[in-house]
Amino acid sequence: MKPAAWLQKFGSSLERGDIDAAAGMFEPESYWRDLVSFTWNLKTCEGRAEIKAMLAARLADVKPRNFLAKTSEWFTFETALGRGIGHLRLRGKRCWTLLTTLQELKGFEEKRETGLPAAPREPYVLIVGGGQGGIALAARLKRLQVPALVVEKNERAGDSWRTRYKSLCLHDPVWYDHMPYLPFPEHWPVFSPKDRIADWLEMYVKVMEIDYWGSTPCTNARFDEEKNLWEVDVLRRGQPMTLRPTHLVLATGMSGFPSMPRIPGSESFTGAMVHSSEYKDGADWKGKHCVVVGSGTSGHDICADLVEQGAAEVTMIQRAPTIVARSATLMDLAWGPLYSEEALARGITTQIADLTVASVPFKVLPELQRPVYSEMRKRDADLYIGLEKAGFQYTFGEDGSGIHSLYLRRGAGYYIETGASQMIIEGRIKLKSGVSLEALTEKSVTLSDGTELPADLVVLATGYGSMNQWAEQLISKEVADKVGKVWGLGSHTKADPGPWVGELRNMWKPTQQPNLWFHGGNLMQSRHYSLYLALQLKARLEGIPTPVYYVEPVHHLQ
Repeated sequence: MKPAAWLQKFGSSLERGDIDAAAGMFEPESYWRDLVSFTWNLKTCEGRAEIKAMLAARLADVKPRNFLAKTSEWFTFETALGRGIGHLRLRGKRCWTLLTTLQELKGFEEKRETGLPAAPREPYVLIVGGGQGGIALAARLKRLQVPALVVEKNERAGDSWRTRYKSLCLHDPVWYDHMPYLPFPEHWPVFSPKDRIADWLEMYVKVMEIDYWGSTPCTNARFDEEKNLWEVDVLRRGQPMTLRPTHLVLATGMSGFPSMPRIPGSESFTGAMVHSSEYKDGADWKGKHCVVVGSGTSGHDICADLVEQGAAEVTMIQRAPTIVARSATLMDLAWGPLYSEEALARGITTQIADLTVASVPFKVLPELQRPVYSEMRKRDADLYIGLEKAGFQYTFGEDGSGIHSLYLRRGAGYYIETGASQMIIEGRIKLKSGVSLEALTEKSVTLSDGTELPADLVVLATGYGSMNQWAEQLISKEVADKVGKVWGLGSHTKADPGPWVGELRNMWKPTQQPNLWFHGGNLMQSRHYSLYLALQLKARLEGIPTPVYYVEPVHHLQ
């Protein structure tokens, strides 16, 4: 069956309310991913039974119509309240995957006008965190004329990048990293240095006229259930004040709470011990002995920086196997088909690329990624042979599905090779794998295998805690536990315990705590999903009914 014919038949079934007929047009093993348009949620229905249950609950209100095929995969549609874009994959006469996304609300479309008045003292939406996530959301809300204010503890927009280690550079390509409305200029480097990203974000805040308060840490928040408002305490230029927004968005990032293991003997250590988030510049450690605990992105980057800056000896402590992929190969096999100059030449815009990524249900992503990493293993055999000879424990994930799956499951545990792996192979970065840091002495570290290494600097590239911890610190443990774990899919893999939930926990969608939202992720996710969160907030501002279909129950607290 041709997509246009399928869409016409599907649309007719929905318009006459024939749920059985509509669900019967899907494969027994099928997926309908909806981003706000039907569910006022981010929800993937898996199989006919879940699709029928969703339609039984939502069809009468949604009133979908005008399903129009634009290409063999893409279509547009309308609901009673908005307009959307969708993506369809057929297997024979039936649907395998369906994506429906809300793109705008009727009567409340994005406005071209700029120069709106500054947010009032009581913004409708308060965004805590002024990194790329908070800024992207604020830009969306500005275009929708939703009064919003960003509060950020750092002085300037972009400081969350600006203050990181000197050699930090993005490992994903520029086409993947655009901000909403304002893409990077064509001369921008493919892989952006952190200071250029910082300056771009600072410029973006000014050009988009975002209401942004720097040097304004948030100290406490509490929800008034009777008034349906938040009371949020901040320090504005050192002076305490209380804001009363209706909605509170925590855009504090996945890299918020450093995980700092307690190490016996640390009080006697005369060198420096810092978390990777506090590490600045390898030039400070020229001629010194340095130990870096951790083999993810930060661990590799910091080791390479220390070597390049002339440290006497740099040793990486690898506690567990790590996914490694060459940047060029990843670009060729994974990013390039959607995010590259070649993709643009084929007519794949940023929006189409983002929606294509969104059209792949998380449940089937691993099976689509495994062939990519199988090919990568063959293509870059020299890299993996070299790492193996050096004693580095590499992996392609518990199920062989690589970086993209791992990022969604736990947001860590991988490195995109831009030079550090070659340093390990050449012995310029020393390696101790399959061990952990057991203790510190005055001038050395002791490992779990009994090895003792001299150390002037110990960097703990040991990752970060859940975004849920921000809710506990800023609001209360009760609210944090009510919301539960943030991020992860329930894949039953390391750091992502089941049950399967099908979407990222608590991200960009309603949570168990009324009027509390989480927003963030990488630059691509901040760009794409900020639209859906902004539309949910706009609808609530305008009094549009937003009956949420299925808020996920809490299975894990952190």
